[in-house]
Amino acid sequence: MANLKDLKTRIDSVKSTRKITKAMQMVAAAKLRRAQESAEAARPYAQQMDVVLGNLAKGAANSPTAPRLLAGSGKDDVHLLIVATSERGLCGGFNSSIVKLARVKIDELRKAGKTVKIITVGKKGREQLKREFGDNMIKHVDMSEVKNVGYVNAQEIATDVLARFDAAEYDVATVFFSRFRTVMDQTPTALQLIPAVFEDAGEDASSPNYDYEPDEDSILADLLPRSVATQIFTALLENGASEQGARMSAMDSATRNAGDMIDSLTIQYNRSRQAAITNELIEIISGAEAL
Repeated sequence: MANLKDLKTRIDSVKSTRKITKAMQMVAAAKLRRAQESAEAARPYAQQMDVVLGNLAKGAANSPTAPRLLAGSGKDDVHLLIVATSERGLCGGFNSSIVKLARVKIDELRKAGKTVKIITVGKKGREQLKREFGDNMIKHVDMSEVKNVGYVNAQEIATDVLARFDAAEYDVATVFFSRFRTVMDQTPTALQLIPAVFEDAGEDASSPNYDYEPDEDSILADLLPRSVATQIFTALLENGASEQGARMSAMDSATRNAGDMIDSLTIQYNRSRQAAITNELIEIISGAEAL
């Protein structure tokens, strides 16, 4: 039979834990609204830029003077993976799902004989990847002091990524993040940044035709670096909303589980207490009968 004092202490401990998880759930809910608004506000700009660059790329794809960010280095030997996760835990499988997707990609590239280089954004991804791929990690971006992700943060990462491409350190760059759908649904996503890849929107008769001045190659040379920064910024915003959504969901489950545990422990405590009282009564009655 469990000791009553131990049971009481455990119940009080679980109640304290429930207060913490409930508070974290409320904080995550408040942060989620702001993060979701930021992510949704950035999507139209990123999508429109993708459409414009896609139209420009069609005319410049086969040009010998096409920018290297569009045409690539001509090789596919070295891959740079930018794995963006959170700085903090307690958000369910948010970080693990992104790292899992990156691991699958790394294994595929290694089996194909490719060289892999990794840049991590966020402490949690770094902690998971360094155990197995520490030799492949070339840089870590610390975001622990960043309260609200801004374009300047993405631009710093993009500047480093572009500089490494200009220095011929890699051939293909891909960013890994979690795209926010709903509070219960965050989708791990791999998005190729370099060479630039654009979705084919198909022939749309309602889409206007533009004549660009100067030529497509010149405009692409200016817009493609901005597109890399924009895509990284969008990934960071999507990650921010996904993190808060995952944390809110995880803390809600933890709060419910704590409540269930409190109910179970309370029943066990009451039964143990009743058994102790019954034993005391039996001892009293037995003693009275002996007299």
